[in-house]
Amino acid sequence: MPLVLNEEQTLLKSTAEDFFRRRAPVSALRALRDEKNTDGFNRQLWQEMVAMGWPGAFLPEQYGGLDCGFIELGVVLQASGRTLVASPLFSSVALAASGILLGGTEEQKSALLPRIASGDLLVSLALEEGPHHNPTAIATMAAPHQDGYVINGRKVHVIDGHVADQFIVVARTEGQTGDEQGISLFIVRRARRGVAVARRVMVDSRNMAEVRLQDVEVSGDDLLGELHQGYPLLTRILDRGNIALAAEMLGSLQAAFERTLDYLKQRKQFGELIGSFQALQHRAAKMFCEIELSKSVVHKALQAIDEDAANISLMASLAKVQVAETYRLVSDEAIQMFGGIGMTDAEDIGFYLKRARVAQQTLGDEHYHVQRYATLRGY
Repeated sequence: MPLVLNEEQTLLKSTAEDFFRRRAPVSALRALRDEKNTDGFNRQLWQEMVAMGWPGAFLPEQYGGLDCGFIELGVVLQASGRTLVASPLFSSVALAASGILLGGTEEQKSALLPRIASGDLLVSLALEEGPHHNPTAIATMAAPHQDGYVINGRKVHVIDGHVADQFIVVARTEGQTGDEQGISLFIVRRARRGVAVARRVMVDSRNMAEVRLQDVEVSGDDLLGELHQGYPLLTRILDRGNIALAAEMLGSLQAAFERTLDYLKQRKQFGELIGSFQALQHRAAKMFCEIELSKSVVHKALQAIDEDAANISLMASLAKVQVAETYRLVSDEAIQMFGGIGMTDAEDIGFYLKRARVAQQTLGDEHYHVQRYATLRGY
């Protein structure tokens, strides 16, 4: 398939960018931060996104979706990234809905996916247990209990966990921490006894949570996927998550680059526009080249999901590495070119730098994914 959007996808891109530009500019994120909004996102805006059908973009029609594709979700995420929109689109849709669609029973999919698509249900993936991404370092235990399991453990960096109605909890049902074998996934309602959630506001003004599970009882029907064999399903969820996140990051870094170019065309030094300085032109040209490469990589990765290609894992890591490194370059250069004012809260460009740092680490940074890519290729 060509690495370009078709007519319908191009229209969606234009519509989404216009919507977020009007309804959720960077100033909206600033307001959420300054007002210390308890949700961390605008629920009215979320309902407007639901009305557009975006949470169900890639879900089959039988589950309340539009039956389009992951490219369409990526287009919306890229548009949202341009203005740093805070919403459950990544956590509840790209991650959780993917997990339920890929690994759920028919009963689970019928019960949960239409509610996610309609915006009535928010679900978060509860995976991480340490400061760095490591999907096999699972110490949270799910022990057999009567007709189900009892879960004990602690999860950190649960994206949008403070507003989640349910969690997909990654737990160990056998084996040792670090083993791929013995990992199982469970759907856990927040209202269950023993579930405690604490909000953690990140440096980018987005939200994660710490989730503690103490003697939380779940039934056998709450198992997502196969018992002890959850790691392959988790890998597929994380591949989709990294590609979706790369799409959002691509939108953010493009917007940061455009803001920087505008500043170069306005700021004068020694009586000259700084954009006329050859050294800055060379640095801007380097950013432009890396951005163009990032566009192709992200689009190819989104295509891989829709085509159910055999190399999805390779494309996921490649996309995350390319976009993370480019976002680091663009955000660093933006602050350098803006100068001292770029580090102050008066300029929005600082929000892009902060978002870059959090997004780079989410689901594995570029160093993690370089190693993973090399391992997948047999090195």
